[in-house]
Amino acid sequence: MKITIYACRADEAAYLDEFRKKHNVDLVPTKELPSMENVDLAKGSECISVLTAPIHEELLKAYYDVGVRYISTRSIGYDHIDLNAAKKLGIHIGNVSYSPNSVADYTVMMMLMAIRKVKYVLSRNTVQDYSLRGTKGLEMHNLTVGVIGTGRIGRTVLQNLTGFGCRLLAYDLYPNDSVREIAEYVPLEELLHQSDLITLHMPATKENFHMINRDTISQMKDGVILVNTARGSLIHTEDFMDAVESGKIGAAALDVIENETGLYYKNHKGKVLQNRAFSVLQSYPNVLLTPHIAFHTDQAVKDMVENSIKSCILFSKKAQNQWQII
Repeated sequence: MKITIYACRADEAAYLDEFRKKHNVDLVPTKELPSMENVDLAKGSECISVLTAPIHEELLKAYYDVGVRYISTRSIGYDHIDLNAAKKLGIHIGNVSYSPNSVADYTVMMMLMAIRKVKYVLSRNTVQDYSLRGTKGLEMHNLTVGVIGTGRIGRTVLQNLTGFGCRLLAYDLYPNDSVREIAEYVPLEELLHQSDLITLHMPATKENFHMINRDTISQMKDGVILVNTARGSLIHTEDFMDAVESGKIGAAALDVIENETGLYYKNHKGKVLQNRAFSVLQSYPNVLLTPHIAFHTDQAVKDMVENSIKSCILFSKKAQNQWQII
């Protein structure tokens, strides 16, 4: 079985020899992103593996024409793939799961950095300003933390937070019994109203698009702290920026932003960035931005690659596939 692996990074390629032998498959990696120009690389592959580059209808049609019937994205999110077009064409789509500790640990780190004003402190260190002015932070045990989305990552974040002694609130359309043991499920409006710090762990669905907006921000506490390690499209960027500038949002830590495709995972040194909102956000001393790397651990990368391969094998065998979406 041949699987073409698009956008294969060096850290992913390091595992390919191991998985070729383990799963007895022919893995064909390429550094290139999926595009109309390199569709032919997928010839002979019923299944391909991709990352987060956009997969639009025209590209799906081209893949179908060369024999592709299954696309596995090496990510939890799959909003970069046109699912409606895939359904019409008869192409099946799958995602992957990976160690939830990668994003969960990073999320807690981002929380701590936000409440202790680490971005501001480090920027002052570079000019040798070691005074205490403006550096007084908060202690986690005094805070009410609201976790929106209690899937595998959200649950792990909550578990991590139990050691800090903070009050934990949770919201999800599908409550989880294990979460009830450590947190209180409340309506979204109540979570927004009561939380000192809110962290987002939902998928990028049509229903969740811009769920953090002018209206929902107005329901939050003054000076609320916002953390997002999920998807940039959950936050309406302009409304968020207005809230930071007015002081409604006291601090934020964002590993993801809207329209990040083409920005992250590339070296733009010396160039004008084609993302004005990102440049403005970078200027805020109380908004910490990192380039969508919460997932990036040795275990998670290994999981992403292997589970994508396993998903393709299961599809080929017409076996039950926990990762298949359509």
